[in-house]
Amino acid sequence: QVQLAESGGGLVQAGGSLRLSCVVSGDTLSNYNMKWFRQAPGKEREFVTGVRWTGSSLGFADSVKGRFTISRDNAKNTVYLQMNSLKPEDTAVYYCNASPRSTYYGKDNYWGQGTQVTVSS
Repeated sequence: QVQLAESGGGLVQAGGSLRLSCVVSGDTLSNYNMKWFRQAPGKEREFVTGVRWTGSSLGFADSVKGRFTISRDNAKNTVYLQMNSLKPEDTAVYYCNASPRSTYYGKDNYWGQGTQVTVSS
């Protein structure tokens, strides 16, 4: 029922910017805490940032602080990840994650299919 779809990835030079989008379908975005994760080849999936259903921040990975921002547009059921000053080490598949704000709305965790971000030097 709940599906997430990421988009906006691509190839960018170091120092450039990209904006990723995650569209939620099957339920209302305001019922979920939203997070971005990323996974580089041969590495574990890691937390990047997140935003609560209230709009407050769930924090940032140290590696992206000051460069990435997260926002949500409940009217469009979409979460965004603005990535600035990109570095080659940001190269990864970026995944959107949704978790219910409380068990009243369910217990399952949802993932998108991922979008590839490649930063060249």
